[in-house]
Amino acid sequence: MVKETTFYDILGVKPGCTQDDLKKAYRKLALKYHPDKNPNEGEKFKQISQAYEVLSNPEKKKIYDQGGEQALKEGGMGGTNFSSPMDLFDMFFGGGGMGGMRNEGRRKRKGQDMIHQLSVSLEELYKGTVRKLALQKSVICEKCGGLGGKKDAITQCSTCHGMGYQVQIHQLAPGMVQQMRTNCSDCKGEGECIKPKDRCKHCAGKKTIRDRKILEVHVDKGMVDGQKIVFANEGDQEPDREPGDIVILLDEKEHEVFKRSGNDLIMHMKLELVEALCGFQKVIKTLDERDLVVTSLPGNIIKPNDLKYIADEGMPQYKNPFEKGRLIIQFIINFPTVLDPSIIPTLASCLPPAPEVMIPDNAEEVELHAYDPEQDRSRDRHSRQAYEEDADGGPSRVQCATN
Repeated sequence: MVKETTFYDILGVKPGCTQDDLKKAYRKLALKYHPDKNPNEGEKFKQISQAYEVLSNPEKKKIYDQGGEQALKEGGMGGTNFSSPMDLFDMFFGGGGMGGMRNEGRRKRKGQDMIHQLSVSLEELYKGTVRKLALQKSVICEKCGGLGGKKDAITQCSTCHGMGYQVQIHQLAPGMVQQMRTNCSDCKGEGECIKPKDRCKHCAGKKTIRDRKILEVHVDKGMVDGQKIVFANEGDQEPDREPGDIVILLDEKEHEVFKRSGNDLIMHMKLELVEALCGFQKVIKTLDERDLVVTSLPGNIIKPNDLKYIADEGMPQYKNPFEKGRLIIQFIINFPTVLDPSIIPTLASCLPPAPEVMIPDNAEEVELHAYDPEQDRSRDRHSRQAYEEDADGGPSRVQCATN
């Protein structure tokens, strides 16, 4: 006869069951209620682990059968020998066929990545560069080895029983409840406690200290805006947790001459009207400080917004820098605002003749005005504002005449 059957009921076995029955029951329930699969069942997973930890230990099982859970507490055996139910799960499945879930759990307990934005110029993305980046990160305290204090002074948190979190249940309506998992307020999610006098003096019990890290960031030729450079496992260190990565995010600065489009570079080139009509030579300074001479022979007319390109003078391809895109040039023609009337006949004689236009006898003469789109938008905003004031009962711009 046993005094209590609570632990047996949790595992769904009968008193007097074999160790194999216990193992099978624990395996099935632990997989079902593992926090990775059921984040809201942390309390149930903790109960399953505690029940199995007691019943699988012959000495604890004997005390429990005779006096129940109270007898375990009075005999100083109420706590588990593991820092958390996760340790029991890892020990149980570590050498068996469930290593995949164990590894999955470890991956999920990896620390957060540290993301830093690095501003780079278009010249640096063209030529490649090495930049040094100084940052602060957490590292395991060497004095206490990440324990936070003396080893024998670390105790399991009695509030969360080493889980590091508590499950709170809120009733939303009759028959409807919501479970929320929050960090334990007593141990701050650590699952263990250290008395102030026993804490490590170097890290003040925090287990980690802040350290300065210098990274050499290699920006390769052809990298692009927003590209990530990853330093694996160089993030903040935490005890019993795999460090995250340091991720460098490239931020391309705007260039005053060139704009990038894939592996192509685009630029505007301003020409005077005489250059567009009669030919020109221009010098382009490249991103690697070379001079390119662009020539348009007399007779080749350049029209406004014409596009021309120079092969192999664009951006180098990433990881294949000897292959480059194009340098695309868009031409902007600067037309004169006025002409000396005396030169107009000479100019007209040099240009193709204008077409003759027949003017009807009753045609009306009109005048051309310069059009400013911004002025129109301002006028529209003013009209809308006046209409809204009138619709809201505000000041009206129309007044009735009075005698």
